[in-house]
Amino acid sequence: MTQDAFSLIHLFEPGAAAAPPLLLLHGTGGNEHDLLPLGRIVAPGAALLSPRGAVTENGMPRFFRRLAEGVFDEADLRRRTAELAALVATARKRYGIAAPVALGFSNGANIAAALLMLDPAVLAGAVLIRPMVPLSEPPAADLAGKPVLMLSGAMDPIVPAENARRLAGQLEAAGAAVAHRVVPVGHGLSQADVGLAADWIRGLARPGAA
Repeated sequence: MTQDAFSLIHLFEPGAAAAPPLLLLHGTGGNEHDLLPLGRIVAPGAALLSPRGAVTENGMPRFFRRLAEGVFDEADLRRRTAELAALVATARKRYGIAAPVALGFSNGANIAAALLMLDPAVLAGAVLIRPMVPLSEPPAADLAGKPVLMLSGAMDPIVPAENARRLAGQLEAAGAAVAHRVVPVGHGLSQADVGLAADWIRGLARPGAA
């Protein structure tokens, strides 16, 4: 676990140079250890960069503040997104890795979506598990051809289906190559998510894959 020149406490696992590195972004109450097993499963051999959210809510780590369930403190979100971008930039220099693909769950997926919109060059792509619209007025972003996988839960009590569709539409309007899949589960991570994420990440290495 390191911080020093970095903006966030994080863990880093080196990987094979040919595999795209993953930026692992946990959900509310998680930490830098939570998604390491998932990262190893969906992208064997990939370098893994896993930060801990710097905000706490009732003692639970998060990546940014919220005002209520599903209501985000957007000023804080923008500030924390800039901190995450700085972490990635420093990690790329320190560890010699390429631009990562974000793999985020819930709160982590939301800040990954914000990062795509606010600083598109930081990420090579993203897997967003149970995301929702992070910004009420998203900036004009150029995501031309950037691959994004969104995984929504058909029975998710937290993220309305319309909200997830709106986020997919915003990303597509910015030029991202979005694959939006709805799995027959609630908000929690499922085996279906693991399989879909692994297949999609493998596809990134195939010519012509989105």
